[in-house]
Amino acid sequence: MAISALDSAIFADMFGTTAMRDAFGDDAFLARCVEVEAALARAQGKLGTIPAEAAAAITDAANSLASGREALDLARLKSETETVGYPILPLVRQMAELASDAGRYLHWGATTQDIMDTAAVLQIRAGLALIEEDLTAARGHLAELARKYRDTPMAGRTHLQHALPVTFGYKAAVWLYALDRHADRLRQLRPRVLLVQFGGAAGTLASLGGAERSLDIRAELARELALADPPITWHVVRDGITETVQVLALLVGSLGKIAYDVMLMSATEFGEAAEPFIQGRGSSSTMPQKRNPISCELILAASKVLRQQAGLALDAVVTDFERATGPWHVEWVAVPEAFGFAAGALHQARFMLGGLIVDPGRMAKNLAMTHGLIVAEAVMMGLAPHTGRNEAHDLVYDACRIAIETERPLLDVLLETPAVADPLGPDKLRALTDPANYLGAAPAMVDQMLARRN
Repeated sequence: MAISALDSAIFADMFGTTAMRDAFGDDAFLARCVEVEAALARAQGKLGTIPAEAAAAITDAANSLASGREALDLARLKSETETVGYPILPLVRQMAELASDAGRYLHWGATTQDIMDTAAVLQIRAGLALIEEDLTAARGHLAELARKYRDTPMAGRTHLQHALPVTFGYKAAVWLYALDRHADRLRQLRPRVLLVQFGGAAGTLASLGGAERSLDIRAELARELALADPPITWHVVRDGITETVQVLALLVGSLGKIAYDVMLMSATEFGEAAEPFIQGRGSSSTMPQKRNPISCELILAASKVLRQQAGLALDAVVTDFERATGPWHVEWVAVPEAFGFAAGALHQARFMLGGLIVDPGRMAKNLAMTHGLIVAEAVMMGLAPHTGRNEAHDLVYDACRIAIETERPLLDVLLETPAVADPLGPDKLRALTDPANYLGAAPAMVDQMLARRN
């Protein structure tokens, strides 16, 4: 029975995705290990390290497992793994049996971590492709929201209070900027993480003879798997794997920020946005009127889980000597779970942003609820050339206090304040107290963000 939300019969498709489970599940891991063993045999067969016919037989054995003509004895594999502590020796034994006499050449010069690390890298490559697909879609949804609502004014809030007017398109473009940078990070980390691992017992490839011969094998193995060939063994240099988890944590952290904003905007008192409507989604068991922001809640939860996995992965960086005595094992937990929860968060974000319900009318109503106080800065800056900034600040501050205490529009109070009304006049004051006239460069910055995508 599953004890993880990612594998739960109930929660799996809320917190994760089928595609990512397929990339990081047990079957996928074993398949990638088999793939690496076969690729190593072919590389060594090409270079004459093992007989070419042995390499072909080992490849046939691997293909028979991949096609389903043969199957691993998983019960035996589990039992032997518990004894050995690692799954590669038990796997090699079963592959060797399928390859008959050629099996003696399987795993030639390799060590367990070579196979497991390279298999993990292949899984990461598949996982990154899935992440990038959903990230691209989510970014596309945000770009469309930014474009559509470029000039839709709403209250900008700092410390949860009205600050200055912004537009919803500007807000969406700010969200997009973070996700664009994460897309850059995902591209940039690939050369640092998509590396073959092949170093033998202590990383020196000593069992394969001279340097030229052993390094040629590693390079050929890299070509077989379409991975980069590193200049040195990275058994105890885990920054590439850890960077991947950190980038996923950053990405989902940014999704969490978006989700947090949307959750607040969907609160009854705001009512400015809502998740896509699906019959029954977000229902309460006791309050029929409720429509809870389910996707946002799941995204926010995932962001907190990824924070923990990021810290766990950092622990794996601190290793001892030429082979770690434990830190490596935490990657077996952190990496699959990081990809699993990141995929789930992106899936929820893609759904939520793709059908986000935006209410410009409610945004306008909220913007007007302080009767012009949100643009007090605009009046101050308009008055400053006539009185000086400090005097303008004090005059407008007093007017705001009176407007709040008497529950009157700021404009009315300003029109009754000679020190303000006389130099500016009523028409100028009406323009200055219209929030739609105080959006600054927000629409232009939306344009800059969208132009970067062309």
